Amino acid sequence: MKQIKIVTDSTVDLPQEKINDLSIHVIPLNISISGVDYIDRINLQPDEFIEKMEAAEELPKTSQPAIGQFVELYEKLTADGSEVLSIHLTGGMSGTVQTAESASKMVDGNITVIDSAFISQGLGFQVLKAAELAKEGASSEEIIKEVEKIRLKTKLYVTIDTLENLVKGGRIGRGKALIGSLLHIKPIASLTDGVYTPEANVRSYSALVRYLTKQYVQAVKGRTVQAIGIAHADALELAEKLKAALLEHTPDALIDIAYTTPIISCHTGKGAIGFAFYTD
Repeated sequence: MKQIKIVTDSTVDLPQEKINDLSIHVIPLNISISGVDYIDRINLQPDEFIEKMEAAEELPKTSQPAIGQFVELYEKLTADGSEVLSIHLTGGMSGTVQTAESASKMVDGNITVIDSAFISQGLGFQVLKAAELAKEGASSEEIIKEVEKIRLKTKLYVTIDTLENLVKGGRIGRGKALIGSLLHIKPIASLTDGVYTPEANVRSYSALVRYLTKQYVQAVKGRTVQAIGIAHADALELAEKLKAALLEHTPDALIDIAYTTPIISCHTGKGAIGFAFYTD
């Protein structure tokens, strides 16, 4: 039966039950640890990844899906005349969306590829709404319009507990990391226009929670909060503290906490938090 089918990638950080219930199709990214290749969330789960990453001498490497995976899935989904909306993590952090775009041009079906400009639950907000609207029978134009609205209204912050992975990845020098470690500096960044953008440095978990809560309160003032999500890299206790602080300001909010994809924790290291929300 003709319908609109939703495709995304494994950085989406949505609960598996929602993915199943809404028939969302997920293309996994790839991870290499100490010369061994894994498929994100297929033969490597987020908690397992943290353990393997901690034990590895070198920083694990991540890579986008092969173009053939997209072509094969797109051909399968459009074979009955259905349309495909393929929504992916920001092109500022991965070539996945560009690969999806190239694959869409190799298939005869009606495929629209969207750069979410986000990752993790920021991406998840768009994918979830698209899948819900598709299930309700909305047109592709209506879905795309709503997804664009969500993108413009979303804020996403990332906090880092250890600078070690930034050193291994060549993002900062070891001397700077040593100073940061001695001062207990925890960088906070936002994802702005799809690009990782430094925002602030704090020196304690309590200061981190205060900063994020303050940003949230200022951003949602006079608006209706549509969704809030927290993702963590083996930092559930910190995620729960942030959730409690947010609930003091928005008591009726439903706040999802997820264990983030290895694609993110590979770059941030253990202890990182991702915090996303969007308003009307």
